[in-house]
Amino acid sequence: MNILIQGGRVIDPAQQLDQVCDLYISGEQILAIGEQPEGFEVDETIDATGKVVCPGFIDLCAHVREPGYTQKGSIAKESAAAAAGGITTLITPPTTKPVVDTPAVAELIQDRAAEQGLARVLPMGALTRGLEGEQLAPMHALAGSGCIAFTNARLPMASTLVLLRALEYAATHDLLVIFQAQDASLGLHGCMHEGATSTRLGLNGIPEAAETIEVSRCLMLVEQTGVRAHFGQLSCERSVRLIEAAKERGLRVSADVSIQNLLLTDEQVNGFDADYHLMPPLRGQLDRAGLRQGLVTDTLQAICSDHQPHEAIAKQAPFAATEPGMSNLETLLPLCLQLVDEQLLALPQLIEKLTLGPARILGLDDGTLEIGTQADICIFDPQEQWTLEPEQMRSGGHNTPFAGRTFKGRVHTTLLGGQIVYRT
Repeated sequence: MNILIQGGRVIDPAQQLDQVCDLYISGEQILAIGEQPEGFEVDETIDATGKVVCPGFIDLCAHVREPGYTQKGSIAKESAAAAAGGITTLITPPTTKPVVDTPAVAELIQDRAAEQGLARVLPMGALTRGLEGEQLAPMHALAGSGCIAFTNARLPMASTLVLLRALEYAATHDLLVIFQAQDASLGLHGCMHEGATSTRLGLNGIPEAAETIEVSRCLMLVEQTGVRAHFGQLSCERSVRLIEAAKERGLRVSADVSIQNLLLTDEQVNGFDADYHLMPPLRGQLDRAGLRQGLVTDTLQAICSDHQPHEAIAKQAPFAATEPGMSNLETLLPLCLQLVDEQLLALPQLIEKLTLGPARILGLDDGTLEIGTQADICIFDPQEQWTLEPEQMRSGGHNTPFAGRTFKGRVHTTLLGGQIVYRT
């Protein structure tokens, strides 16, 4: 099928392209930008006048919950939510049931995503069997079955020696390891950032040291082993400085941040609203400022949704007893556009954090509109206003603190491999 996307503002950071022009798609690939190729016959025209045309977004951390936790979400529902949010590739953690520690589970997730055909779902493999932190998972076999990276999520390793052996193995095969850094003992029983707000509310806090100590330990092991490493969803200003220093020493490290930690602080927990119970927790204003600075200096190369859908009952308890996380795929773009409105980032810089940045971290050839690449495309209106109604959310989880909020910026069309998978 030949598709013409006409009259949009085409932004592709990979080509340093930002201009109003036409985009031509033939089959699964981008055929041309600007002038119509000779002999090109249009089967469908998409009018993108007044809209932005950019690569489909790549989300570095989104829980699809399947297999095992379909009461919270499913591949069908989360990929539909992703398509509505302009996200064409989801990277999902191995915290399913069963855990992604065998090729069969990794292939199951990808096969079910392919059946839906709405978004690519690339699983992270478990670093250890059952995520129990003791025996190494068969990482090489998992990589051969499509696992894009390896992590133990926020679950502790039995010892530093086990972690060292895991990183050595990953380095031998040039596999990417993702850390979601939190010291298990320091974070035990905590449900929000440790500070004045947690003290006033009488809630157990998670100190910044729970993250920074673990980041420091992991960086020392990364330096010793030479493994490719990524630090996901950082929440502290000091963690950003540690990553920045590691990069200056030549370590192969990268880092991302979730959009909620760039916009919100622990003060939002004042009303005991369980939708603000997040992991990593919302930190204080100084940490938020440090994260924003890290975004500007490119120490943080990507922004993710950290999508964690839950069934309603999971949030219906006293704050500390609820399950952490928010459903965030459908609001990722408008939340990110607030950074543009606040003049923290220019629009092309923001798009880079959602496309090219994640692709480079993962070692993918995606995140671009270059001729010959697969046509994963998002078309959105940066000015259109709309109101988030939880009952209209496509995700299996409606747990969001932004219910009833009016946003600016809405996805109009999403293409996956040249196929239209979402349009308003």
